[in-house]
Amino acid sequence: MPSPAGHPHPIPPLFNWLTARSAGALLHPTSLPNDQGVGVLDGAVDAWLTFLSAAGISRWQVCPLGPTGYGDSPYQCFSSFAGNPYLIDLRALVAAGLLSEAELEPLQALPRDRVDYGWLYVTKWPALFHAHASYKACRRVIQPYGNFAAFCREQAHWLDSYSLFMALKDHFNGHSWQTWPEDCRFYSRAKTSKLAVEVADRAEAYAFAQYLFFGQWRQVRAKARARGIELIGDVPIFAALDSADAWAHPELFQLDQQTGRPLSGAGVPPDYFSADGQLWGNPLYEWRAHAADGYAWWLARLRANFALCDIIRIDHFRGFDSFWSIPASAKTARTGQWKKGPGIAFFQAILAALPDSRLIAEDLGDLTPDVCALRDATGLPGMAILQFAFGGGSDNAYLPHHIHANSVVYPGTHDNDTTLGWYRTADEKTRDHVRRYLRVNGADIGWDLIRAAYASVSRLAVIPLQDLLGLGSEARFNTPGTPAGNWQWRYEAWQLEKLQREGAVYLRELAGLCDRLPAA
Repeated sequence: MPSPAGHPHPIPPLFNWLTARSAGALLHPTSLPNDQGVGVLDGAVDAWLTFLSAAGISRWQVCPLGPTGYGDSPYQCFSSFAGNPYLIDLRALVAAGLLSEAELEPLQALPRDRVDYGWLYVTKWPALFHAHASYKACRRVIQPYGNFAAFCREQAHWLDSYSLFMALKDHFNGHSWQTWPEDCRFYSRAKTSKLAVEVADRAEAYAFAQYLFFGQWRQVRAKARARGIELIGDVPIFAALDSADAWAHPELFQLDQQTGRPLSGAGVPPDYFSADGQLWGNPLYEWRAHAADGYAWWLARLRANFALCDIIRIDHFRGFDSFWSIPASAKTARTGQWKKGPGIAFFQAILAALPDSRLIAEDLGDLTPDVCALRDATGLPGMAILQFAFGGGSDNAYLPHHIHANSVVYPGTHDNDTTLGWYRTADEKTRDHVRRYLRVNGADIGWDLIRAAYASVSRLAVIPLQDLLGLGSEARFNTPGTPAGNWQWRYEAWQLEKLQREGAVYLRELAGLCDRLPAA
């Protein structure tokens, strides 16, 4: 029925969950401090949560939690459902009688200020496999992780294919599944092959590592909930080509259904980060197949992630409206064309199946009116990056006077330099714009942008720990488009202790001034 003014009633957005102001912090768990070569789910989590609570920060954002492979990127995982075994605290397994202290010694020789993934691979996996061997000798419930057999039954819809995939990958010396023999090239064949029997013990070991990860993550989530802290997870829009997802469900991807080789690939055209664009290497979805079964795989993926976190950021939101399709033979992402994604029907399916979903749309990049219309129709909060705001005109969408309330504001994300590093390398025009706009002298630029984020109208302000610590480019987590040297940064315990002493009270006061304190 038309409105009195003669216009149709506006259609309400599908989701409308971000209604209160709050503050968050961005830290991937691999960056936590310890003597195990990589951040793990140990006492460092307690110290981190204690700091967040003292600082009035009620949301902790992480990168994807899946098992990483070549390049160590959490956005290129062997499974969209599995957890990262590197995050397992081995000292807890010593307490459970599955390992000895001596078996942790190789890890203690690894650096503490960064993750050396090459050495981590050759030191941590043997310890995890030994823990499984110890479990096999007793087959008892490992407290407080619950019953292993029950876990396998509950998670069978993804765990069976993932664990066999990883076992076969070991058997074939790490080669991608497209090169495996025909009887193993797809899960539908491999699960009944003779080789599946031969690698059954290794497959169970990979399943056991998942049991340990999920058991320890449940403890993390319970500790966060007890402090009133919500977890923000992250779901990459695309699955990796060399993954259990593509191997087990090739019909859902644009793959040759005989060889498994991609027909086209995902990426983005030339942009802020790369003159050649970004060639991600992920297979594109066969969206018609997803729509035919009501997006069942995607709904299962979201359910799995909501079992880990309270809120989910979906990476590369614009891909649901249109995606950059790159020929499989292309050497760069310059060659490609835009094709239509599933659009609003995808989010309507989410609303019908998961009506309480709280999603964040990563809507960065060159957005068309159609992408903005899709975001507004879903009602999902988008993202604003303050580092992108300066150096141009007053119409820049990321300047605080243009930011919308239904958004999440960051000084920078895991893909940006730290604020201090960004400012030091920016041209003078950009630095002058920052100083004049914020009315600061630039001597404390990290905190200047933190204050600007807190004071903005965005209902959620998320600050990377590197900015809270005042670190430069040496602490950058990822540089998009570069194949190596990423995802390695870690802080040391003394740095957070110093921030707790000198900054927590100020951050809590700032949250109070900007109406971002959690409800009492």
